[in-house]
Amino acid sequence: MRIGFIGLGRMGANMVRRLLRDEHQVVAYNRTPEKTTEIATEGATPSFSIAELVQKLEKPRAVWVMVPAGDATEAQIAELLEHLEPGDTIIDGGNTNFHDDIRRHKDLSAKGIRYLDAGTSGGIWGLEVGFCLMVGGDAEAVTPLEPIFTSLAPEGGYLHVGGPGAGHYVKMVHNGIEYGLMQAYAEGFEIMHAGDFELDLAAISELWMHGSVVRSWLLELAGRAFRSNGQDLEHLKGFVDDSGEGRWTVQEAIDHDVPAPIITLSLLTRFRSRQADSYGAKVLAALRNEFGGHAVKTE
Repeated sequence: MRIGFIGLGRMGANMVRRLLRDEHQVVAYNRTPEKTTEIATEGATPSFSIAELVQKLEKPRAVWVMVPAGDATEAQIAELLEHLEPGDTIIDGGNTNFHDDIRRHKDLSAKGIRYLDAGTSGGIWGLEVGFCLMVGGDAEAVTPLEPIFTSLAPEGGYLHVGGPGAGHYVKMVHNGIEYGLMQAYAEGFEIMHAGDFELDLAAISELWMHGSVVRSWLLELAGRAFRSNGQDLEHLKGFVDDSGEGRWTVQEAIDHDVPAPIITLSLLTRFRSRQADSYGAKVLAALRNEFGGHAVKTE
């Protein structure tokens, strides 16, 4: 198949490479032309503007947008609409809020443009192992593009999960679960690191990958991290950012009266990691000193 692809970052470029490996024709565009030129040497057709990208695609066109969610995605879609025609399809593979997908689907449908939301998981390893794809949208828009989805995904790694917004909704919850899993591993390894035994945490990570009920790809990556960084992780700062999906998952839980303490606490722990010194902890220390005369530490 022939598809346009916008966004050649760490995931986007590898997605293009995986499509090229399956002999799809990819017309690629990136805001910085150097990345477009680089992927052209690997077989993609380069384009250096949105207009050029659309012009090089056959009708009905399909364009995959793989840029940061929010304003960047909105801007790319707005520019695409200046050149696309009824019957063309836009696929958003970023981490968009599902409410935005529902709005876009409605707006684009009124113009005759099809819209799909493709929750995409796989990170920098997707080229090698494939990308898990959770696709939302109308079936008549999904079916013609399934050769693209099945090339990107490993066997069993693609599913049309539901209507407009469903793909990014499932990906949102997926990432919320990821927060909780990562936090549990982090706490467990911290306990072992602080304990009295001299433990090889990389070896334990690798051990647990064989037959243990806690084995997972994240655990495999923990082993890699300990091997490459040393298990004391001395050169890393414990600053953990978030890209929004955990917040949205917690809000969705609140909206539907679903108790989700693990995901919620894992998100709040990320917030704490960004504080050099917690003001809340200072208040706690001050209160203990006031009511009980407990000692406080000062700078």
